[in-house]
Amino acid sequence: MFDSQDEQIITKVNKEKAIVLTFDDGPSKLLPSILDILKEEAVPAVFFWQSRLLYPTRPWQRALDEGHQIGTHSTKHVNLAKLPKEKQYVDIKSSVEKIERIIGQKVTYFRPPFGQYNEATLEVLAELKLRPIFWRVAAMDWELKCDPQEIVTNVMDHLEDGAILLLHELKQTVEVLPSLIQAIKAREYSFSLLE
Repeated sequence: MFDSQDEQIITKVNKEKAIVLTFDDGPSKLLPSILDILKEEAVPAVFFWQSRLLYPTRPWQRALDEGHQIGTHSTKHVNLAKLPKEKQYVDIKSSVEKIERIIGQKVTYFRPPFGQYNEATLEVLAELKLRPIFWRVAAMDWELKCDPQEIVTNVMDHLEDGAILLLHELKQTVEVLPSLIQAIKAREYSFSLLE
């Protein structure tokens, strides 16, 4: 569970019996498989992409066409809290500009790599009019590749109204995504996008 005392940090949406699925670290070669599952299950999601991985040939248009949202996850996933404000600004601004240039839509959401940020990061986000999106529930999918079913258990043990779920574009996540979605639906939760 992630909780922040900083009012700017968004970890939940104000919706009863709804959660937000988010995926970090793409767009990867696994994106088509994730999109297939989301389409099959009729579930929207939010993707936080590293701009260095957004090649024009990746299926970004399909993600938009199928109703998903796209935010930035920086240029190349460095710990921004270790950089001076000027370098943070350059990294975040260039990531936004590249994503917007390719997808042709405004980017308004940002998730910092490793969930690390400082006051300078928040100042940069305010200047660039970006909303910092964190998570309430981390699936821990990056640590559970040896036992992917634990990803489902971990999420279901912490599910709550309005929670933003942190997932990644990883093989083990794709493997359990259908059962995770079905388990969430079985608890009568719906799936929402960010406001």
